[in-house]
Amino acid sequence: MSAVGGIKRSYLTGLLISALSGGSGKTVLSLAIITGLRDIGFSVAAFKKGPDYIDAGWLSLAAERPCYNLDTYMLRPETVVRSFRLRTGLTDIAVVEGNRGLFDAIDVEGHTSSAELSKLLGLPVILCIDCTKMSRTAAALVSGCIAFDPQMHMGGVILNRVAGSRHERILRDSLGKYCSIPILGAVPKLRTESFPERHMGLVPTPEHSRVQQSLEAVKRIARNYLDMDAIAAVAHQTEQATSPFSDLCQLYPCSTFERKVKVGVFRDAAFQFYYPENLEALNSAGAETVIISPLEASELPAVDALYIGGGFPETNAERLAANRPLARAVYAAAMEGMPIYAECGGLMYLGKELFLGGHAYPMAGVLPAVLGLSSRPQGLGYTRLTVTKDNPYFSVGSQIVGHEFHYSHVIRWLGEKDKFIFKVDRGAGIMDGRDGFCYRNVLASYTHIHALGVPDWAPAFVAVARRCSSIEK
Repeated sequence: MSAVGGIKRSYLTGLLISALSGGSGKTVLSLAIITGLRDIGFSVAAFKKGPDYIDAGWLSLAAERPCYNLDTYMLRPETVVRSFRLRTGLTDIAVVEGNRGLFDAIDVEGHTSSAELSKLLGLPVILCIDCTKMSRTAAALVSGCIAFDPQMHMGGVILNRVAGSRHERILRDSLGKYCSIPILGAVPKLRTESFPERHMGLVPTPEHSRVQQSLEAVKRIARNYLDMDAIAAVAHQTEQATSPFSDLCQLYPCSTFERKVKVGVFRDAAFQFYYPENLEALNSAGAETVIISPLEASELPAVDALYIGGGFPETNAERLAANRPLARAVYAAAMEGMPIYAECGGLMYLGKELFLGGHAYPMAGVLPAVLGLSSRPQGLGYTRLTVTKDNPYFSVGSQIVGHEFHYSHVIRWLGEKDKFIFKVDRGAGIMDGRDGFCYRNVLASYTHIHALGVPDWAPAFVAVARRCSSIEK
């Protein structure tokens, strides 16, 4: 074993799918590889590198098991390895979809890059090349990637968006002459659009009307254009770990309470951005999660707390605004001290109004804010926050890492500005370099956290819910 990031590198059977840049088609090809491997009899553990919910949702459907996120900014390297080993113990092959370009990172040293993750986990890289209007240059680009980091294992390449048989022959001849690297497939320019996009990337699975047709389309890509036997052989160039983790308590602190508190989770087409690790952490801390659809439910069920994640309240604003009984119930619960933790889209729902297209849609009214939507991102990328004020969930002086990706912003702030508990050291936050609106037991932030990167969050949230519930009364 060799050392990466100060810990021993753990070898498992798998692949990391990357590209030269974002928009090269690696998500579709990752889906094709997962469905293709399953088609020839392998069980697959799916992972997404970096902060992402939408691609992870598609990968989860393709693998027919939860897709977990691996991020070396939000998580310590040893935590990434432990999480990876836990999830791959009962599967044949792990497929990790990288993000952005192979070497893109937060600094010039390459920290948080997909290449760094491949070395940390001992995974060979399959590089997807967008061959649009390119021939011999593809060989130069692949050669450059191999030479740029000789410690990284380049397992092969997939040619994507190939214009025709002549174009494919030139690409294969050029790569064969200059790179001596396996070509694992050649995918033509596909005329059908199975994966439409909008402002945050692919349309999420809960809103896509033809999910199964899309998965069948990527399965056809695997059957017709990818060498799945060769791809499986590349994955098996690595060695299976000898002692995989098997217990969630090896990742999360586990509760000793026999009775569980009930945490309501808003989840439907409007709110869908949750890391499965966050829900696992709540369960390990002693919570039972209760799924609530704010588009359908007219009242809150008997829950002790609410977790409102991110999503697209803006595309569902009319229906959310029309559901006044639930909005009033959320407001009343907040005023009575119910613990409510909200991220991004959840923050928007807790606001007073959401202003879109010249129309104001009333929301729950817990936050004294009118929010609107911009045409460009108002917060994008990793965040780092310092806790500056007392609150129910985080100790003063502690730091929180996470990420934000939102087009919404505050148009008018109608209350006092002394309710923010986070100083934004990196990122945009809500306003004026602050984030984390806290009132009673409500905490709403634009930052999304990953439970394995903020391990105190779930136990603290459940503990407050327990204190406020009838369990201890």
